[in-house]
This record gives sequence, C-alpha cells and structure tokens, in this order.
Amino acid sequence: MEIIGFFGALIMGLTLGMIGGGGSILTVPILVYLFSIDAVLATAYSLFIVGLTSLVGSVSHVYQGNVHWRTAIIFGIPSIISVYLTRLYLVPIIPNEIFKINDFILTKPLFILLIFAILMIFASYSMIKKSKNQDSAEIIKYNYPLILIEGLVVGIITGLVGAGGGFLIIPALVLLAKLPMKQAIGTSLIIISLKSLIGFTGDLKGNLNIDWQFLGYFSAIAIVGILIGSVLSKKVNEEKLKPAFGYFVMVMGIYIISKELFFNFN
Repeated sequence: MEIIGFFGALIMGLTLGMIGGGGSILTVPILVYLFSIDAVLATAYSLFIVGLTSLVGSVSHVYQGNVHWRTAIIFGIPSIISVYLTRLYLVPIIPNEIFKINDFILTKPLFILLIFAILMIFASYSMIKKSKNQDSAEIIKYNYPLILIEGLVVGIITGLVGAGGGFLIIPALVLLAKLPMKQAIGTSLIIISLKSLIGFTGDLKGNLNIDWQFLGYFSAIAIVGILIGSVLSKKVNEEKLKPAFGYFVMVMGIYIISKELFFNFN
C-alpha cells in the first residue's frame, strides 16, 4: 500500500506541474487512505508537502517572468495570516466529537474529510468548465476589497483542509487582478507555497507528532513529479488534461462522502 501511496505522491506532483493547480487536492486522500494517517495530521502534512512542492515548481515561473509580485503580496498577506491563525487557534479548538445523532457521531477527522470532499467537488467543477482565454495583454486593474476577502477565505479553507487552493486562487487572479493565465499560475504557486509553509508552522506549536522522515520521502517524490510535470506541460494539451483530471477529482470527492457516511451510519 505504501508503494501505491508514494506513486500517488508522484501523480500529485505531475498534475501540479502540468496544470498549475488541482494536483495538491489529492494529498490528503492519499495520506488518509493509502497511509492510514489521521485526517487532522494529514492536513498538517499536506500543508508542508504542498508548500514545499509548490515552492520548487514556482522557480521556473520566476525565471520566465510569470510571477506578478505585487498581486502575490496583495493576495498573499491576508491568506498567510488567516491560514496561520486557523492552524494555530481554530483547528485545535474543534472538539473531537462535534455532535451525535443516534449511532452517528460526527468526529473531528470525519468533519474535516467531509469538508475536504465537498471542496473536491467544487474544485472539479472549476477544472471541468472551459476557461476563457486570458493570455492577451491587458492593463491590470485591482479590485482590492474582493482580492483581500478572497485571500482571507482561501487561507481559512487551506488551514482547515490542507489543500493548496489553486483552483480558487487562479480564477481570482484572472478575474479580479486581470492576470494572463500563465502569470496567474506562476503567481498562485508563490502564494500557495508561502501560505502553506507558514501555515504549517502553526502546527509546530501544537502537540502533533510529526514524522519528518516520512514527510521528506513523500515531498521528494512529489517534487520529482512537479519537475517532470513542468517539462510535460509544454507537450500536453492542458485543455484536454484539466477536465479529465476534474472528473477524477469529482469521483474521488463523491467516493469519500459515500464511504465515510456509509461507514459511520453502519
């Protein structure tokens, strides 16, 4: 099972490298179902893995000039603050048993997995729908209030479920900051890497038992995947790949909801 899990880490990195977002959403399911890691700990691990992998993946975009630093700062600061505070204060105060109805118990790990699965379904929609071509040159105009609010919301979501949030960040950068798609992808990787890694430091002040050796192995394989994916992205048709991956993510989200609810009701 561990071999399959590490293969999943490679696939996660590949998809992140090829389509710029969405691949990181596989990290928590891989950790929970293939490595039997507790959902709460898996979200913490995911922040580290996604942050480090995205940081490596952003290097090529920096050299290509695909990072709009002003936008990264405007969006990134509220996102970083909210993800850090969410991991440090909000996640620890969620009770282990949220509520109980007859034989059904909504536990903290189940609550996080269900939120994550719903998020996967929303993410799949953003990957399946056709995106408008935003690569033409356009003067960047900022909608500051919406960008700040989006940054805060993405940070809270990232803090709760450990996903990178690229499927939320990229559309926001395209629609609110009017960035071309390539710049939106490069800028999103910078934002994802910073908020995820800084958010992970919030967990270090808690009582989670971090397996650094495992994190090192998993992250290394994911990094290999994103490097390969960055090369393949120049040869693969993103317009065909992204919807196909979106349908896969949708199926995974539905599977998680069905499995967890069926298991707990029975």
